[in-house]
Amino acid sequence: MKKVEAIIRPFKLDEVKEALSEEGVRGITITEVRGYGRQKGHTETYRGSEYRIEFVPKIKIEVIVEDNKLEKVVDAILRSAKTGQVGDGKIFIYDIKEVIRIRTEESGKEAL
Repeated sequence: MKKVEAIIRPFKLDEVKEALSEEGVRGITITEVRGYGRQKGHTETYRGSEYRIEFVPKIKIEVIVEDNKLEKVVDAILRSAKTGQVGDGKIFIYDIKEVIRIRTEESGKEAL
């Protein structure tokens, strides 16, 4: 099993959620996060005053998938989250040793 963690633009969340659903992903975890990468934030103007936003709002999506679904899930995120502009985000992939559903104590892929 793999954990796919994607940092995306907030307005892309619905598209990514739909794409993951089409690939058979049944559960996702969403977290509102802030950060910056190469762009190091940006400058905005509000009521005539210019100010710097160092930490840009993003959404972190976490999904656990079986190894055989990994490529399709990553492709779905890439297709639906990409704008082609700096700041589109990143995808991280981790190995998962075990998953256990607390309610039924099922483990492995049955727990997904």
